[in-house]
Amino acid sequence: MLKQRVITAVIMLLVLLPALFAPVAWPFSLLMLAMAGAAAWEWGRLNGATSSSAVAMGLVTAAACGAALWAGWVHVGPSVAWWVAFAVWVLGGALALKVGVASWPQLPRVARWVLGMAAVWTAWLALSSAKAAGINFLLSIFCLVWVADIAAYFGGKTFGRRKLAPAISPGKSWEGVWSGMVGVQVLAWAWIAADRHWQLPSMDSASLFTVLLERLGVPGLVLALIFLSAMSVVGDLVESLVKRSAGAKDSSNLLPGHGGVLDRVDALLPVFPIALALSTLGGF
Repeated sequence: MLKQRVITAVIMLLVLLPALFAPVAWPFSLLMLAMAGAAAWEWGRLNGATSSSAVAMGLVTAAACGAALWAGWVHVGPSVAWWVAFAVWVLGGALALKVGVASWPQLPRVARWVLGMAAVWTAWLALSSAKAAGINFLLSIFCLVWVADIAAYFGGKTFGRRKLAPAISPGKSWEGVWSGMVGVQVLAWAWIAADRHWQLPSMDSASLFTVLLERLGVPGLVLALIFLSAMSVVGDLVESLVKRSAGAKDSSNLLPGHGGVLDRVDALLPVFPIALALSTLGGF
């Protein structure tokens, strides 16, 4: 299993890195388009869609991404999309976690399908827009999610006592969540210092952290980072809830040793559009 995970990770990096560091946005957008289609297909399978319906969901989502790319929305993303995603993730995520695993399948399947496809499409657009804004901006959001997850894992292992959502994800604890928030704060201030004093040639933009500091000031930045860290947890929990309601361990086996695409991007789905929404405060 370890060898399989390593091989898959290496292949993913070999595909991702050239697109990530390409001087233009479209190679990364196209790669993310393929992943968005796969994620929508997985979402359909987890929410009662037939094989053909799930494939159709993937194709429609990919086509919607392609239409947005062709229309130039990657470079001039509609800010209203970020704020709609903000509201849906905050309100809808809280509602989904409140009603729990048993109540999720009671929602109309079509409504669940549309919500999932919309979430994937909006996340794709936010990812692509972040890449168009600059590699430094894009990587800072990625690293926010990764550091929140890593710090939460080790903090939970070390200090975890109170379970966060035992019926959804038994391994998560409140102490892990707080550890993730602290880790993100440390990351942000270190990155801001790097933005100011160590500007690499490839870093053609300010990071999310510097943008939020300029827009919101120190108190606003601290609160925004706490909120983004919390929303990364919400994304993870919502996907876990959907998988538990479907009786599935992984969203698919598309990535051998790693599960499915949704398993790898669940925390990114809310964080990217919400990060861009916060970045529009005061203009972006």
